[in-house]
Amino acid sequence: MLLSVTCLLVLIAAYMFLYGRQAVAQGQVLYWGSAGEDVVRVQQRLSQWGYYNGPVDGVYGYQTFRAVQNFQRNNGLPVDGVTGRATRDALGLSAPGAPADVSRGVATDRGDITLLARVIEGEAADEPLLGKVAVGSVILNRTKSASFPRTISGVIFQDHAFESISNGQAYRPLSQEAVQAAQMAMGGYDPTGGALFFWNPYKPVSSWIWSRNIITQIGNHVFAR
Repeated sequence: MLLSVTCLLVLIAAYMFLYGRQAVAQGQVLYWGSAGEDVVRVQQRLSQWGYYNGPVDGVYGYQTFRAVQNFQRNNGLPVDGVTGRATRDALGLSAPGAPADVSRGVATDRGDITLLARVIEGEAADEPLLGKVAVGSVILNRTKSASFPRTISGVIFQDHAFESISNGQAYRPLSQEAVQAAQMAMGGYDPTGGALFFWNPYKPVSSWIWSRNIITQIGNHVFAR
């Protein structure tokens, strides 16, 4: 039995090595056998979110491979153990300098949709569908503003930008409505009229936010520029 397990692991490692060599030409791809600072960042993020409890040593071994698989499984991504573009985006580790993959027409990046849906879930789980779409629209509007990062992951993981990222609420199981709202927002539907900010006026918030130009209220959230 031990020999069989060892042989299986060797075969998986060989497959991942060959797969990774082919995929690396298409972008930054990490796989079983990779090493370096990019692997350290993946391990750190997985560790922060409770998926990985191994050494942060920059070596993409069995523990990292399984942690990536578990993350992919919980985030609606293909479960292959490879940190490709979609997985990297969902982890908030998009390659620096990568062009913004935001479309107000047809959305093609599943990783962006999943990441957007996570923040929608965390920030607006109890809001109606329109309120969920509105939260997603704010994130997309920020990617088009010179005052914010150019990518969805950059906006979402900007320091102190979204409470649901800080407190972990964004990593609850995704609802179908949150995914639908993310798809609608990515498809160009913006019920906020170009808002860059939102908050719940019934909860304590920074007095600064009230200086923004309020556009509308949808559900329990106020939306402003």
